[in-house]
Amino acid sequence: MNPVIKIILQRLALGLLTLFIVSIVIFAAVNMLPGDFAEAILGQGATPEAVAAIRRDLGLDQDPVTRYLQWLAGALQGDLGNSFAQANFASFVGDDSGVRTTVAQQIAPRFANTMFLAGVTAAIAVPFAVTLGVLAALYRNSVFDKVANISTLTSISSPEFFLAYVLILFLAVLNPLLPSLSNIYADMGFAERLQKTLLPALTLTLVVTAHMMRMTRAAIINLLASPYIEMARLKGIKPMRVIVHHALPNALAPIINVIALNLAYLITGVVVVEVVFVYPGIGQLFVDSVKIRDIPVVQACCLIFAAAYILLNLTADILSILSNPRLRHPK
Repeated sequence: MNPVIKIILQRLALGLLTLFIVSIVIFAAVNMLPGDFAEAILGQGATPEAVAAIRRDLGLDQDPVTRYLQWLAGALQGDLGNSFAQANFASFVGDDSGVRTTVAQQIAPRFANTMFLAGVTAAIAVPFAVTLGVLAALYRNSVFDKVANISTLTSISSPEFFLAYVLILFLAVLNPLLPSLSNIYADMGFAERLQKTLLPALTLTLVVTAHMMRMTRAAIINLLASPYIEMARLKGIKPMRVIVHHALPNALAPIINVIALNLAYLITGVVVVEVVFVYPGIGQLFVDSVKIRDIPVVQACCLIFAAAYILLNLTADILSILSNPRLRHPK
């Protein structure tokens, strides 16, 4: 078997094993949350009989191992179960049709919104960070380099909600250029959707730019002392061309790695930003579901976050192998 294919298959198997272990942790952690869905719905004055009846109807009276195996078997088939809140509402209004909104149907549009937000952020952050890194390496130890480093470190050291409120203050209140609330709906046009997504995307850009910029700068500076770079300089090639055409292609492995890790963060770390801007993504759904103890939705959101993070980490690992001959041929 080709060594590269063997390494990729090993990474994929390790990723599946990691996801399986994470699913156990998710199920255990969610079921250890304080409170109970039945008690949250019925309130403090609920009788034990009423609580037991709801728990029995929702299958919460079964032992944890049985419930985990049922949930895992359903997830492997794409069935993430039914929302407790949806089932309770249907029974409250007397809907006996048997038609229920599944967790997958509930999550699908929210996940699409989160992916759109992550895509807009990546389209802004990746070129911006790589350009900043290249310029910082080109003008190393200059005023531009110091300002870029201080600015990006300040942004990444600040809490996300603080950056979000600062942008709201300057771009939505003092200068009403962008809407402060991202009220996205299904039939919205692309231009309007992009406008309402831009402010949370800028917030996430400030959060993820520092890592990518500093890694690009460090990787390029590390290569500038290489003999072939010195030879290119002796030939009289312009410094920018030396960096872009000679140093940057050979620094792609660590840059790709840090970009993929930050893209994983864009999907899994959007919870705070979505809550601040009331963005209808999977992070907002996750927070709302935790509040009402809607266990199937919480478990599904956690599993999707974990799967996305593991997948993008695997992608970064595989791309690093493919872009580096020393990793492709370890011997």
